[in-house]
Amino acid sequence: MEAAQTTLELLIVSALVTLAISMAAGIGRLSEFLPVRWLSIAYIEIFRGTSALVQLFWLFYVLPLFGPKIDPFTAGVLGVSLNVGAYGAIMVEASIRAVPRSQYEAAIALNLSPFNRMRRIILPQAIRIMIPPFGNLAIQLFKLTALVSFIGISDLTYTAYQLNQTTYRTVEVFTIILFIYFAIGLSITIGMRLLEHRYSRGIRLGGAR
Repeated sequence: MEAAQTTLELLIVSALVTLAISMAAGIGRLSEFLPVRWLSIAYIEIFRGTSALVQLFWLFYVLPLFGPKIDPFTAGVLGVSLNVGAYGAIMVEASIRAVPRSQYEAAIALNLSPFNRMRRIILPQAIRIMIPPFGNLAIQLFKLTALVSFIGISDLTYTAYQLNQTTYRTVEVFTIILFIYFAIGLSITIGMRLLEHRYSRGIRLGGAR
């Protein structure tokens, strides 16, 4: 149960960081300011094109050679979030591009600044489009949290390995862990579907008014 709590804490913090990174990089890819766009593209291509495990090892073992040492939990959060955030950025960009052009034109006609156009007109509509693919991304994020066991974090995977080494009850240990992972993953799926339904309902009610 302590290992499950650690995994859930890692998942929640990583999900929040991933969301922030996805939004920043996704919007950055659409920026008219070239350095911001290039930086966003470079980040996305690097972290999509390399192994998540290697990225985690680099953050935990290599980065401290050039600066302060990072504790395992922080390295785990950054490693998972930066990897998944690169995929989330693509989803954010695609969702924003999916908003009808007429919405942009209407926002310009209202004389809204670019920031307010994005905040008040474009993003609320894009979020509705983002929710379904972000549900899949949340599951991917959850499964990647198992990688933190390689840097010594006592999550479910690490604890299962330790229990197996001491009890030799391989079937029981890994079957229990499998069901715990399944239960958490199913909860994420149900939660995202409820969020999608609620947000879509809010949009429909708003339109009806």
